[in-house]
Amino acid sequence: MTDFFNHLLQEFKFPLGNPVLIFSLILLIILLSPIILRKLRIPSIIGLIISGVVIGPHGLNILAKNSAIDLFSTIGLLYIMFIAGLELDLNEFKSNRNKSFLFGFLTFIIPISIGFPVCYYGLKYDFNASLLTASMFATHTLVAYPVVSKLGISKNQAVAIAVGGTILTDTAVLIMLAVIMASTQGQLNQEFWIRLGVSLVIFSAFMFIAIPRIAKWFFKKLESEKHSHYIFVLSVVFFAAFLAEVAGVEPIIGAFVAGLALNKLIPHSSALMNRIEFIGNSLFIPFFLISVGMLVNINVILSGYEAGIIALTLSTVAISSKWIAAFFAQIAFKYSAAQRQLIFGLSSAHAAATLAVILVGYKAQILDENILNGTIILILITCIVASFATEKASKKIILETHDDNQVLKTINANEEHLLLPTANIENIEKLLEFAILIKAKKSVHPISILTVVSNNEETEVNLIKARTKLQEFVKQGSASETKVNTITTIDHNGASGIVRISREIMANIVILGWPIRSGILDKLFGEKIDMILNNTDKTVMMCYLVKPIVLNRRIFVIIPPMAEREKGFDLWLLKTSKLAQELSIPILFNCNKTTENHIQNNLKRNKISVSFIIDYFEYWDDFLVISKRIKETDLIVMVSARKGSVSHFSILDELPAKLEKHYNSNSKIVIYPQQNNNEFWSDNYEDISAEPLSKGIETLQKIGKGIGNIFKSN
Repeated sequence: MTDFFNHLLQEFKFPLGNPVLIFSLILLIILLSPIILRKLRIPSIIGLIISGVVIGPHGLNILAKNSAIDLFSTIGLLYIMFIAGLELDLNEFKSNRNKSFLFGFLTFIIPISIGFPVCYYGLKYDFNASLLTASMFATHTLVAYPVVSKLGISKNQAVAIAVGGTILTDTAVLIMLAVIMASTQGQLNQEFWIRLGVSLVIFSAFMFIAIPRIAKWFFKKLESEKHSHYIFVLSVVFFAAFLAEVAGVEPIIGAFVAGLALNKLIPHSSALMNRIEFIGNSLFIPFFLISVGMLVNINVILSGYEAGIIALTLSTVAISSKWIAAFFAQIAFKYSAAQRQLIFGLSSAHAAATLAVILVGYKAQILDENILNGTIILILITCIVASFATEKASKKIILETHDDNQVLKTINANEEHLLLPTANIENIEKLLEFAILIKAKKSVHPISILTVVSNNEETEVNLIKARTKLQEFVKQGSASETKVNTITTIDHNGASGIVRISREIMANIVILGWPIRSGILDKLFGEKIDMILNNTDKTVMMCYLVKPIVLNRRIFVIIPPMAEREKGFDLWLLKTSKLAQELSIPILFNCNKTTENHIQNNLKRNKISVSFIIDYFEYWDDFLVISKRIKETDLIVMVSARKGSVSHFSILDELPAKLEKHYNSNSKIVIYPQQNNNEFWSDNYEDISAEPLSKGIETLQKIGKGIGNIFKSN
C-alpha cells in the first residue's frame, strides 16, 4: 500500500512528467477556463493564456516546456495562420489589395519609426539591437482571429485588410531579421540576396501553381474518401511550413501561403472546412495559447525597476504604434470606429513572429535578457488588449451590419427552407453539397431530403429501404453542422408528391436533379418536370453536377431579357452570389443593359461582396454564339422562366437540351425563378387555363420563323 501511495505521489510530482496526465490536464484547462471566464465576461483566449502563466515553469511549475508541448504549440500556431489564409475572402482581398498593401506599409513603418528612436536614444541600445527590437514592434500574430471567426465576421473588409497587412508586414520583418543576422555574421553580400530571392520565387511558384493542381487531382480522384481530404490538407500545411523555412523565412509564412493556395478548393460551409476549424479551435490553437502563457515570467517585473521600465516601454510603444497605424487606416479608407478598433485588435497582439525575432536576436547575443523578459510581458499585455478590443469591435460590427442590411423582399432568411427531392439516391451527394453551400446561415429550417414512394403492394418495404438510405445524408449534413431532415411519402405520382410536400413544409427553393432521357421520344423535360413547374410557384433549380463543385473556376450566368421583373430575381441572384463567395470564384453575367443595372443595384443595396463581370448578350436566336465565352471549368447557370411568365419566350424551352448536348463536360444549373403566388395554376381552373392559347401562339411563331429561314436561304 505504501508503494502505491509513493508511486501516486511520484506521478503527481511537479513538474508533471507523465504524458497522459499532462495531456489530460491541458484538456481540462481547455474545457474549463473559457467556461469560467465567460461568467466574468473575459475572452476565452485570455483565459487560456493566463492558465499557461499559472501552470507554467514561472508560475506553479505544474508543467515544464517539453518537446510534446512545443510540438502541439507549433501546430497550433501554424493552424492559426493556415485558417487565416483559408478564410480570407480572396475576392475581397483582390478588390482591396491596394488597401492591404497600404495598411501593411503603415503597420510596418510606423512601429519601426517610433520604436527605433525609443530603443536607440531612450534605452541606449546599439544600432542592430535597436533595429531588431523596433522590427519586433511591427510584427503581429493573429491571436484574436478565432474571435472574428467564431462571431462570423471573417469576411468583413476590415478583417481582409488586417489579415493581408499581417502577412505583408510579418514577411517584411522576417526578411529584415535574416538581413540583420547576415549583417552581424558578415554574410550580407550579393550571394545572400540572390539565394534569398531565388528560394522565395521557387517556393511561391510551387505553392501557387503545383499545390492547387495536385489538390484538384486528389479531391477529384478520391471524392468519396472524406477523411483522406483532411489528412491531405494537413500534409500540405506542414510541408509548406517546412519549405518556407528552407526558403529562408519563418514556417508561419508557409502555413499562411498554404491557406491561400487551398482557399478556392475548400468552401467555408463545406464539411472539410468544418473539420479543419473544429479540430484546430478545439485542440491545437488552445495548446498554442497555453504555451504562450507558459513563457511569461511575472517575477521579472519584481526583480528590479530596470526590467519593469523596459517591459512598460516596449508594451506602450507596441500598443500605441499599432493604434496609430489603425487610425491612419481608418482615415484613409473612411472606416467606422468599430472597424478601426477591429483592425487594431487583430494587429496589436504580439506572439509568434515577435518571439521568433527576439529569441533569434537573444541567442545571437544581439539582445540582452531585459529585452527578452520585457518582450514576454509585452506578449501577455498585447494579447489581452487585442482579445478585448477584437471581441468588443466584432460585436459592434455585428450590430451595425444588422441595422444597415436591408432584408430581401423575396424571402426572410430565417424562414428559408430548401427541399431536395431525389429519385436516384446515388446522385444526391453532390446536390446536398450544393444545397449546403447556398443555404442561409440564419435559416432555422433544415434541408429537407424527400423520397416519394409509389403506392403499391411493396410500399411498406420501399419506405423502409428509402428511410435507411437517406440516413447516410443526415451524417453528411452533420459534418458541416447543417441540419438535414429526411421525408418519405407515398403518392401515385412522384411529381405530385414533390408538389404536395413543398406546400406542406412551405419550401422556398426546390433543388432537382437533371432529368434523364429514358427513350428517343422522351423530352428532356417531360411531364413530371412540367407538372412541378406548373403546380408550384417556388424557385426551382435543376442541377447537373458532373464533377466536385469546388473544381469550377467561374460561374457563367445566362439571363434572359426582363428577368429582373420576375419575383424570384433577387433570390436566385443572392444564391448565385453566395455560391461564388463560398467557392471564391468570379461570376460572368450575360444579359442586356437593363438587367445589368438591376444586378448592380441589387448587389450594392444588399451589400453583397462578390467579384463579377457583365457581358452583353442578345443573340438568343443563335444561342451557340455564346459557346466562345464558355470554358471547360465554368459552372453554367441558365436563368429560364415558366410559360406564361413575363420573361418567358419560346427559345428558353429549347436551351436546356442544347446545354446538355454541347456542354456535356460542364456542370449546369437551370433556374426557374419564383412566381407571384396568385394560384392561377389551381387544379380547379385547369379547364380554363391559358396554356392551349400560349402553345398555339408559340406554334405560329415557330412556323413564321421557319418560313423566314426559307426565304433567307433562297
